[in-house]
Amino acid sequence: MKKNKISKNWVNKQRRDIYVRQSKVDGYRARSVYKLIELDEKFKIFKGGINVIDIGAAPGSWSQYASKVIKNGKLISIDLKPMEKIEHTIQIKGDFTELSTQNQIKEILTKKIDVIMSDMAVNTTGIKNIDAIQTGELCIEAMLFSKDIISEKGFFISKIFMGSSFNEIVALGKKIYKEVKVFKPKSSRKDSKESFITVSYTHLRAHETSLHLVCRLLLE
Repeated sequence: MKKNKISKNWVNKQRRDIYVRQSKVDGYRARSVYKLIELDEKFKIFKGGINVIDIGAAPGSWSQYASKVIKNGKLISIDLKPMEKIEHTIQIKGDFTELSTQNQIKEILTKKIDVIMSDMAVNTTGIKNIDAIQTGELCIEAMLFSKDIISEKGFFISKIFMGSSFNEIVALGKKIYKEVKVFKPKSSRKDSKESFITVSYTHLRAHETSLHLVCRLLLE
């Protein structure tokens, strides 16, 4: 009974959600696209002809938006779940946290990436501290991956939850990038603890590996 009640509450919330309704009108697969649109409007992230990686892409609304605004650029979308095709994108089905998947991405690249974006999150447990830590680990994994392949003026965007790992993520961002901003879009649900970290202009020394970076961060 309790599960059915939760399901009904979720359905009712979806029906009342203006962003869910608008996504259907605009042809997007999920309401989360409006978070990315807000991020783009605030930080001027996308332009024509750039190269983008979308991590945790399914069901694909972020990739839908990016494919429209980058025009003749390259877009690589990665997720564990299968995803319906989006024109002008390269789709990889795999676990981003596995080295084999990361190597598969790198094999496709012919030059540095301008935007790496991640909406990855673990399946929530309902225990907010645990959810924040686990999603934070995904953000850190993506950020460390980004430093080797992102262009000098590139952007890294990732979902984060306010919690015990928040300060660690911000500190890591400051080690790799010159500009670090945390932003909560209006389209995020009011009861959600999510925000997005947006960092740009990498300044990490070219020879510094991910291991060097993590060790230096822990020592400071």
